Amino acid sequence: MIRAENQFHLGIVSDDFEATVAELSESFGYRWGPQVGGSIEVTTPAGATVVDLACTYSVTVPRIEIVRSIPGTLWEPSGGGIHHLGYWSDDVAADAATLLDNGYVSEVTRDLPNGLPQFAFLRGPSGIRIELVNRLTEPGLSGCWATERNAS
Repeated sequence: MIRAENQFHLGIVSDDFEATVAELSESFGYRWGPQVGGSIEVTTPAGATVVDLACTYSVTVPRIEIVRSIPGTLWEPSGGGIHHLGYWSDDVAADAATLLDNGYVSEVTRDLPNGLPQFAFLRGPSGIRIELVNRLTEPGLSGCWATERNAS
């Protein structure tokens, strides 16, 4: 079940990744983990596709994720700044089904090698986008904010 206390990050998609990271660092004192990502296969309503995803998470809390924009995908900047709310999920498929029953639309999913959903992005009737992230990935994903990246 999706609960408020499972919310663990706010996602921002930016056309100017470095400038966004610098702005949040200079204005609010955010510090950042390493940039992570690579080519990944995701499933959209139109079928499977590969995207080159790159992001960084703040070491500072509340946690923020900055994602490099990917034109022509859901990873494009939102007019309001916040792109999505990220939630841990113990059962991504069941939680996604609950959101679908509440009028959300599935945008992108990705499975783990064992076939369980790794993450799902869904957009609500009011435009709010939710990312459900399988809690099984928490130990690995938490490495994204365990150490600060080197300033260069």
